[in-house]
Amino acid sequence: MRTRITHDRSRTATRTMRAAAAFAAAGALTLSLTACGGDDGDEGSGDKGDGGKETAATVTLPKLNGETIEVAAVWTGTEQENFKKVLAEFEKRTGAKVTFVPAQDPIINFLGSKIAGGAPPDVAMLPQPGAIKQAVDKGWAKPLGAEASKELGENYSQGWQDIGKVGGKQYGVYYKAANKSLVWYNAKVFENAGAAEPKSWDELLSTAQTVYDSGVTPFSVGGADGWTLTDWFENVYLSQAGPEKYDQLAKHEIKWTDPSVKQALTTLAQVWGKKDFVAGGADGALQTEFPASVTQTFTGGDQPKAGMVYEGDFVQVTVGEAGAKVGTDAKVFPFPKVGDTAPVVSGGDAAVVLKDSKGAQALATFLASPDAATIQAKLGGYLSPNKAVDNSAYPNDVQRKTAQALVAAGDDFRFDMSDQAPQAFGGTPGKGEWKALQDFLKNPKDVAGAQAKLEAEAAAAYKD
Repeated sequence: MRTRITHDRSRTATRTMRAAAAFAAAGALTLSLTACGGDDGDEGSGDKGDGGKETAATVTLPKLNGETIEVAAVWTGTEQENFKKVLAEFEKRTGAKVTFVPAQDPIINFLGSKIAGGAPPDVAMLPQPGAIKQAVDKGWAKPLGAEASKELGENYSQGWQDIGKVGGKQYGVYYKAANKSLVWYNAKVFENAGAAEPKSWDELLSTAQTVYDSGVTPFSVGGADGWTLTDWFENVYLSQAGPEKYDQLAKHEIKWTDPSVKQALTTLAQVWGKKDFVAGGADGALQTEFPASVTQTFTGGDQPKAGMVYEGDFVQVTVGEAGAKVGTDAKVFPFPKVGDTAPVVSGGDAAVVLKDSKGAQALATFLASPDAATIQAKLGGYLSPNKAVDNSAYPNDVQRKTAQALVAAGDDFRFDMSDQAPQAFGGTPGKGEWKALQDFLKNPKDVAGAQAKLEAEAAAAYKD
């Protein structure tokens, strides 16, 4: 799950502390929860509530009989199939025909080729929200219409509305969100080791040593996907340097050679650079993609390849695919605080209209409604920033608590830093921040060298 965004709102440390408390409290409640089964209703329709009872639609949509709409997104596998069920409900209500167009990363390049060929999709789900501004600057994106904006205003906090704006105009509907400040662990490994859930970075290192002493490598790191490494860095940096520095670095108002970056990288090296703390070592981690990093933590019986894996709430989808049960086999704790407060980092996927048609605007309106989000919430592996979604729609207690915390945080969160960067720096495989942090994972002793690479890449990308 990759998300990119540009915004320049400054929030106070106090607000971030409140958000951290909200997520931490929710996280504490999830530690011993068991999953509560599967879907809470009909898989293919959004008009079924708990217990299969019919519920009235909350949003009015126009009749679009015969109109065709294309939606492009980088989603694959289960994520794509679940979203298609949302689109099927839109078809049912409007009479339109909606086609899902699989896109490739970086999506801006994919859209550029489509537009150059005269065949842009009607709507694009941008998982790299810095691309929203790029799409606006290139003249591709169209402002949301009155109905979509009205739905957004009724169902979203101001913060989630603002990050979809460019130049004061609303372009993005944040249909999907993520809590990216979670560490998942193999419950059996912790039980066998006598390990406790840590609340601070020092406690995390102590817990990791306890797991290692029990004969299991502490961490699984999906280093083949550079975005996972940016998420590691952002949680450490936000907690350690604080929200003001975080905002400044996100906008490149301070350089990556700043002492605060040195401190964060040095802290990360306490995990990445410690012999035998990372499954497969640095070389193995750099060959491990995100799904495999999760799978190898929750397969292998009492001797998995690792005891813990860091990433967002969406980990639970892969946990299930690995045959493990969320809340029983796989448990979770909030990313431990490195500084004064625990970090709260969020991400998201925004729907952006590329063709200003009745159908495209209607789809954006639907995606801004609780009707659409409720369908996908029931299917699992999904969080919505839509505050009108009933929490009971989520299929297990872990996800319900995580969703509740996301909505409770309101405007008090920090959006994924790499998501705020130009795509060339924060969202392109083998380039920019992704590549620089992969190089740092391989050689975590070279903090100064990593800073120099990060700054050189950032300076070029932000200049462009």
